[in-house]
Amino acid sequence: MLQSLQVKNLALIRDAEVEFGPGLNILTGETGAGKSLLMGSALLAMGGKFDASLLRGGADSVYVELVFQDEEGRAAGALTEMGIEPDEDGTLILSRKCAPGKSICRINSETVTAKQLREISGFLIGIHGQHEHETLLHRERHLEILDAFIGREIAPLKEDTAELYRKVKSLREELSGESLDAEAVRREQSLAEFELREIENARLNAGEDEDLERDYRRMVNAQRIAEGLSEVHWLTGSEESTGAGESLSHALRALRSVASYDPALEGFEEELSQIDGMLSDFGRSVASYLSDLEFDQETFRETEARLDLINRLKDKYGRTIPDILDYAEGRRELLEKYAHYDEYTQTLRLELQEQEEKLKAACREVTSLRKKKAKEFSAKLREILKELNFLSVSFEVSFEAAEPGPKGADSVEFLLSTNPGEQVRPLQNVASGGELSRVMLGIKTLMAGRDGTGTLIFDEIDAGISGVTAWKVAEQLGKLSASCQIICITHLPQIAAMADTHFVIEKGTEGEQTVTRIRELSEKESIAELARLLGADEPSAEALKNARKLKERAAGAKKTA
Repeated sequence: MLQSLQVKNLALIRDAEVEFGPGLNILTGETGAGKSLLMGSALLAMGGKFDASLLRGGADSVYVELVFQDEEGRAAGALTEMGIEPDEDGTLILSRKCAPGKSICRINSETVTAKQLREISGFLIGIHGQHEHETLLHRERHLEILDAFIGREIAPLKEDTAELYRKVKSLREELSGESLDAEAVRREQSLAEFELREIENARLNAGEDEDLERDYRRMVNAQRIAEGLSEVHWLTGSEESTGAGESLSHALRALRSVASYDPALEGFEEELSQIDGMLSDFGRSVASYLSDLEFDQETFRETEARLDLINRLKDKYGRTIPDILDYAEGRRELLEKYAHYDEYTQTLRLELQEQEEKLKAACREVTSLRKKKAKEFSAKLREILKELNFLSVSFEVSFEAAEPGPKGADSVEFLLSTNPGEQVRPLQNVASGGELSRVMLGIKTLMAGRDGTGTLIFDEIDAGISGVTAWKVAEQLGKLSASCQIICITHLPQIAAMADTHFVIEKGTEGEQTVTRIRELSEKESIAELARLLGADEPSAEALKNARKLKERAAGAKKTA
């Protein structure tokens, strides 16, 4: 159940908070007072698109918050998957702060995405906007409604169908890509053989390119390296009297000549001996490197040629040697396939045929269930439509075969007749706006409890209706509110009279600014508002009397529901 809605800085609303009750919550108000802002704020808190033009003048951000009591744990599983721990008492707070260019969404103080807000709110609340009934004019929507009515029973069948369709589609694409004639196959084979032969003849080894590049760099810079190392050897060796090695030897002899006079000098002697040994080892390593640095031009040319070959193969087949070897393996597999090309394509065709048969069987199973449940759907909806003042109504679900797809092989259309003796026809051909509104209300009533949402919001479900029909719609909303919480924006007194909790939306001024306020009405105030809705400019005694009668009639209707 939706406990409260808080809105700040949305259009004419500066700061408003509404606490809803169970059953039927009615919102009324003068035209232009901002009744639809309630719908807009709820949609925003549910992750809907933010329109910067709705930002109240002088404000830098909009804030909306919905507080739910999810005692049934409708959203608990989805919350857990998101890593959000549900509150033990079922309290669930969805909030959103929007400013031009940015949006901060939270669930129970945890930052989430707008998509996650939409996902969670989908478990808790459903909204019927002013023009939602017009979606019934779109035939593809009918299949969605029927499947939603069937619910969990059809879900695994549709999952299996979708998976089979993906397999069939993949096999078709693979087979389409293999539709080559004999000449094309020969060309592909010839190219693959050439590429594989070129790679195999190179006899590549992983890592050899790195070794070759290091050797090549050393050879190209051999003279510069030799000159530098020779100078190092001269400065650190003992061949010259000025070399570090010779100087270190002199120092070591001098230290040994005095070491016997103080034991502490023995430590110095040991350290200097180690340095002398390290310098000698360093000198030998440098000499060895200089000796190995010598190479002939043939070795240089072989290294250069080998490196050129590898780089040429890299340009054609991959950035690294492992990439080139992987490409070669792919060429081998392709040649193996082409060696048995007819058998390969025949295997694909047989597998495609098998999967298509499985898909058709799955579609037949889905169709069978849909047709069975469509009869139940139609019968129940007809009864509800009669209660909504369709005096003579026929409703059917028409099935036409379609190409097997991820949702099955059905094209579904709702057919309606509202006059005796007339054949059922598509909704768009027979239903007015007011009739479509009632059909949608009937569907919402039928779906209540099946879709798992505990709260339904109706924004002017009463469009295009009046008189007896309005009363029938009011009675239906009263019945529906017994099984779930209803929040209804209306301008009809018949519907407003059914309220368990009645709110009024008013427009006024604060200083030089226009503001919209939402407040709960007392019993006396609700009667006065009903009198206004009945057409009384001033709440005269007669108008108030009529309003009280309407309220009493509504109370009686709810008792017998």
